[in-house]
Parts: sequence; C-alpha cells; structure tokens
Amino acid sequence: MELSKRSVPVARPYFDAEEERLLVEVLRSRWVTQGPRVEEFEKRFAEAVGARHAVAVSSCTTGLFLAFHALGIGPGDEVVVPSLSFIATANAVIHAGATPVFADVEARTFNLDPEAVAAAIGPRTRAILIVHQLGLPADLAGIEKIARERGLVVVEDSACAVGSRLRGRPIGSSGNPGCFSFHARKVLVTGEGGMIVTPDPELAARLRRLRHQGMSISDLDRHRATRLLIEEYPEVGFNFRLSDLQAAVGLAQLAKLEAFLARRRLLAARYDEALAGFPELDVPFAPEGAEPNHQSYIVRIRGADAERRNRVIEELQRRGVASRRGLMASHLEACHRDARRSGSLLETERAAAQTLLLPIFHELSEADQDYVIACLREALDA
Repeated sequence: MELSKRSVPVARPYFDAEEERLLVEVLRSRWVTQGPRVEEFEKRFAEAVGARHAVAVSSCTTGLFLAFHALGIGPGDEVVVPSLSFIATANAVIHAGATPVFADVEARTFNLDPEAVAAAIGPRTRAILIVHQLGLPADLAGIEKIARERGLVVVEDSACAVGSRLRGRPIGSSGNPGCFSFHARKVLVTGEGGMIVTPDPELAARLRRLRHQGMSISDLDRHRATRLLIEEYPEVGFNFRLSDLQAAVGLAQLAKLEAFLARRRLLAARYDEALAGFPELDVPFAPEGAEPNHQSYIVRIRGADAERRNRVIEELQRRGVASRRGLMASHLEACHRDARRSGSLLETERAAAQTLLLPIFHELSEADQDYVIACLREALDA
C-alpha cells in the first residue's frame, strides 16, 4: 500500500490557553521562583495521588537523591535497583554515596522480579528502589513483604507513573517515599521538575529545608510573616527548587490529568487490537489489578537482537515515524559497567535489545496512529 509520508513524533506535550493564563498571572505577580504557586501545586498533587505530603523539586533525579540523603542512606550502603531503567535511577543512588546492586526484571512486565530482589539483598543492603516501568505499577506487595522481613526501606521511582493505579489505589499512596517526574515526555509536563511524596510530616519538612540550602524558613513564610523572621541553616542543603512558573504549568496540567489518561487508554487499546495480528510482536502486558497510565507504548520484537530492533526503528524514521529503543540496561553503559550485579540479568538484556516505543500522546490522531501501524508492518517486513 502506498502511504503518504508525514511526520509523527514519539511524544509531544499538550498545552492550551490555561497554561498561558496561569503563566501570565505568575509573571505579573513578579514572584517567579519557588513561592505560592509551588505551594498550591504541592497540595493539589498530593490530593491527586493520595499522598499526605508532596514536596516539589527540580527533577525526579534530585528527588530520589534527596529521599536517600534524608533517609540516611549513603556511603557503605547498598540499594537494590533494576538495571532496566533510565540511567538516572542508578545515578541517584551513586549521588547519595551508596552502591547500586542490579537485579533482574520480570519478562512480561519489565518490573523488578521479587525473587531477584530477595537474592540481591546482602548485609550492607539498606533499601530497595522500585521503578514503575513506563507507568506500569510494579509488584509492590511482593517487594514490600521482602523489605519488611529484612528491615529495609522501599523507595519508589514513580517518574513515569502519575495517574497509574494498583488495586484501585493511585501510585503515590503506598506510604513509601516516591518520586515523580514532569519531564517533557511524561504525562504531566512542566518542562523539568519533580515531586517527592511521603506520609511522614517530619520527612516532608526536612526535604523542604534540604531543597533550599537547608534554610529553616522558606522565602514564602518570611514574606507572609507580620514580624521579622531571620532564617537559620541547621544543615547543609542544596538548590533543588521548582519555580512558580513551572508550578503554574503543572497546575494547569494537573487539571487535565483525567482527560490525558482517558485519551491514552483509548490509543493504547487501539494499538493493542491492531498489533495483536502481528505474530512477531508482544504488546504491553498488565497484571491483574495494575492500571498503567500508558505514558509510553512499548512493543517487543520476539527473538530479535538489538541490530534488528534498530533497523526497524530506522525504517520507521525513513517513513516519518519517530521511535525510540524501549528500555535501556544501565549495567551495559560505561559509567555503570563495573557496578555489582546480583545473578543473571538475562531478562534485562533481552528487553533492552528487543523493545521499542511507538508514538503515543494526547493529540495523536487516529489517522496518524493508523499510519504508524501501517509503517510498523512495512518496517518489520523490510
């Protein structure tokens, strides 16, 4: 079939007049750094994900680092992590001074395998870092059981998982510290930025101090005070703040979350139905009780190696369809090649070689999606 050439991006954020209105309000207020809009965004985000407290930060990576730092996890400690994740997951552990120990994943979900986690735990293990891969909730119950038995902390890398649910509860409501991302390829977009959630008011207060150089009183509290307040610095902190400009965009995006999720569910279902007829492909799998947000749509080419997968991506690009490798294996990158591994990472390496992402975003039209599907058929045949 002759197909007209067009350009379809792999992801694209959606903004409308509401983002513009709120941004103009912030600019006219002259308060553009961390201030009242950040405070409002934190409150509404916590409500949306079922958390008691939310702390806005400059990125999910800095959020993960701050969580480890505030929990006292650092030099001499080990953290069990999946290698199959964006490299920021393992980087955050190293930034905190701890050592990542890579464990393998489940073949169908690409999330941490609880059995592999149990085998990776040693005398220096302090924490398990769960990743909700591409927005698909991981096996929280299985991994939390292991953590309770071994006296370990669980931290959730929820970078991709805003709006995802597990057994009816939103990711973010588990009671574990969790970190979200608002990068341009996520469901909610502020450009850059992140959020830490926790049920612990003392931890939340400390995280707020640490994100702003350890300052005991926020700029906003000093501004609102009716008497002189002079801040103190009880500990060394960092500059990991979110600006009110970013928070304004986040508030507008948060109001659209349900619409974003509904559209992505529809597009994912259309892909599922159409690609079920592709015998060489595996479409995304969600275990019972797991409701992904479909931040990304990942497919697996059965039995492929990375060379064949890359050729398929190149063929899609020739037809104007953007794609990306599906998942990366951090232990294969030079900066983590010497990191400790726990047992075989066979499923990790298979997934890294065989997966790719197809376009999915709020404004993807059904006509363009059909074009993607047709081009994928041609690319696989080629």
